[in-house]
This record gives sequence, C-alpha cells and structure tokens, in this order.
Amino acid sequence: MRINTLTTAAATALIASPALAAKGPFISFANTDFIVLISFILFIGVLLYFKVPGMLTKMLDDRSSGIQSELDEARALREEAQTLLASYERKQQEVQAQADKIVAQAKVDAEAAAEQARADLARSIERRVAAAEDQIASAEAGAVKEVRDTAASVAVQAARDVIAKQMTAADGNKLIDAAIEEVDAKLH
Repeated sequence: MRINTLTTAAATALIASPALAAKGPFISFANTDFIVLISFILFIGVLLYFKVPGMLTKMLDDRSSGIQSELDEARALREEAQTLLASYERKQQEVQAQADKIVAQAKVDAEAAAEQARADLARSIERRVAAAEDQIASAEAGAVKEVRDTAASVAVQAARDVIAKQMTAADGNKLIDAAIEEVDAKLH
C-alpha cells in the first residue's frame, strides 16, 4: 500500500513537473529539470529497493509502541502513586486520630492528677491543722499545769507563813506526833 502511494506521488510529480514550462525538448540531458526528475525517480527507486519506507515505518511503529508502553507505564505509576497517596492519607488520619486520643487521655490524666494533688494537699493541711491544734492544747495544758503548780507553791508558802506565825512549839510537836502515828499506821 505504501509503494502504491509512492508510485502515485512520483507519477504526479512527472505530470505536474515544472519541466513542462521549460523551453526546448523536455527529454534531453541539456534540460536540468529532466536531470533532476531522473535523479529524483532514481532516488525514490533506491529507497524502495532498500525498503527504506518499510524501515522508516517499522522505526516509527517501534517508536510509537515505545511511547505507548511509556505512557502505559506512566499511567501505572500514576495509579500506584495515587494508591500510595491514599494509603498515606489514611495512615495520616489514623495517626492524627491516635494523637487526638493521646492528647485527650493526657488531659484526663492531668485533671485526675490535679484532683489527686488537691485532695493530698487538703489532707496535708488537715493533718497540719490537727498537729497545730494538738500543740496548742498541749501548750495550754502545760500553761494550766504551770499556773496550778505556781498557785500550789504560793498556797503552800502562804500556809507555811500563816502556820509559822500562828503555831506554837507545843502545837508543832502535836502535829509531828500525829503525822508519825499516821505514817506508822499506814506502813503496818
């Protein structure tokens, strides 16, 4: 089919040749247009003899199939890239969801820890208040005891002074004898 196309092209070139406009006989070696036409026909003949159009067609077909295979490969790579992108987007969403869960759990844990710290602080304050109240009660009891001891000492001293002024030697001897008898009775 390609040979017929080339033959038709060569025939058309002969018919519509600018040689028809030349002066003098067309078929003559003196006519350069005739020489160019013969050279062109020989060139086309050589190309057809060596099957150059077939080789060109085969090269173009090979190039076309190479381009087609590259396009198919590019399409496959694009689809693979889209699949990979979708996979990474899913993983990114999963990671984001996990991060959100971790943040939410951290907030819950922080609130629980803060609540525990408040409770521990309240218990610590209660213990310190109780300890302070115990110290105050102890100091109060110590102060009352000291006041009583001082009052007793003062009363004993006042009683001594009063007894020493009002008691005679005979009364003192009677009291000593009574105390000895009382101690003797309690010991036996």
